[in-house]
Amino acid sequence: MRAGEVCLRLLGDMLRLKIRFVKKVQLMRLSNYFLPVLKENPAEAQIVSHRLMLRAGMVRQSSAGIYSWLPLGLRVLNKIADIVRQEQALAGALEMLMPTLQPAEIWRESGRYDDYGKEMLRITDRHDRDLLYGPTNEELITQIFRDSVRSYKELPRNLYHIQWKFRDEIRPRFGVMRGREFLMKDGYSFDIDEANARRAYQKIFVSYLRSFKRMGLQAIPVAADTGPIGGDLSHEFIILAETGESEVFCHADVLAQPVPEADYAADLTPVIDGYTQYYARSDEMHDAAKFEAEVPADKRLTARGIEVGHIFYFGTKYSNAMKALVAGPDGKDVPVHMGSYGIGVSRLVGGIIEACHDDEGIVWPWAVAPFHIGLINLKPGDEATDALCEQLYQNLTNHNLDVLYDDRDERAGAKFSTMDLIGLPWQAVIGPRGAKAGEVEIKNRVTGEKQTVALEAAMKILSQPPA
Repeated sequence: MRAGEVCLRLLGDMLRLKIRFVKKVQLMRLSNYFLPVLKENPAEAQIVSHRLMLRAGMVRQSSAGIYSWLPLGLRVLNKIADIVRQEQALAGALEMLMPTLQPAEIWRESGRYDDYGKEMLRITDRHDRDLLYGPTNEELITQIFRDSVRSYKELPRNLYHIQWKFRDEIRPRFGVMRGREFLMKDGYSFDIDEANARRAYQKIFVSYLRSFKRMGLQAIPVAADTGPIGGDLSHEFIILAETGESEVFCHADVLAQPVPEADYAADLTPVIDGYTQYYARSDEMHDAAKFEAEVPADKRLTARGIEVGHIFYFGTKYSNAMKALVAGPDGKDVPVHMGSYGIGVSRLVGGIIEACHDDEGIVWPWAVAPFHIGLINLKPGDEATDALCEQLYQNLTNHNLDVLYDDRDERAGAKFSTMDLIGLPWQAVIGPRGAKAGEVEIKNRVTGEKQTVALEAAMKILSQPPA
């Protein structure tokens, strides 16, 4: 046998072993899963998302404003991060990873070390070097760019990472919605001039609209204050929720604007203008007189909302301060124009729950649900019931669907309550009677509608998001 044939045979064996391993790992039995649900509402939880995340066994508090993410919560966190990554890639951004600890000297260089205040966690190491736990990364990314890029020919660049941040909130509250430690996607663009920098801003504006839509959310871009980041152009992306910390004032027609396709080679100005032509501001930037003058009475929308993203164009603020210069077409050094773009990945978990829940628990949108289907075995140990459950489980996972299989020896009512609480889009219920008939009872978690169908029909229904 030739060496090439041996290598191909070994590769085939390895792939088969990998497939069998993956299928084995995919078997998510609730009897072996770590899901510490709570029957009662925790006293310390003040808002819906905090209560439901604790009750559904998604997180546990480590200390004030700091949480451990348990398996169910981590699955949601990862799904949100994956959507962000996919949309950032379409917009031309490149992923990297910067450390959580940063040297204080680069923040002194930008002038923000003393300005940032007590929210910044400052640390001194054993060599008496001043460090800080990064609340954001403008300084560090500017240093990396400054030390690596010399010419305008290497522009544009758009870099991002998804990393844990820390801001020492004086009163952390509302669970992951206003914690001290949080997972954030922060990106940074570098361009030769303002015109190109504003095009980079437009791309991320569109990518954020697309990201939130894929998560089952409608986000409203509102004019925003630049705060300590700086600059003269900024938008927050807010999702509407009754428990939101911000009050939103906008023209109702902004909600009807279509989310664009990912055509980043096209002129995006008409897309952006389609949103920004309407009055849309949070309470921080609200101008009551302008609102009443620009928006007809029957189109005035006032609601509460949650900020889930924030983007900034700040020109040469950091490149001037930190000497991030490139040689322009004429050979002269010029400071690059920059923007920064944040999405609160961990905050989004709470935000989605605030927007998507009912009296029974969470109601996850399909794309971010920890599992697509909750499979309930009403009589574990019954041969026919076990066999049909296993068959349905394997069929669903073979179609790349995420299934959580409740095979516990528990009361049916307890199983139904757990599934309603954790909010998986579909529930598939099999008992001895259904197993004998080859039928599955299916429940749509969004509507509560139930139907009993044959196994083949169940596969077709469960393979798609609920209507």
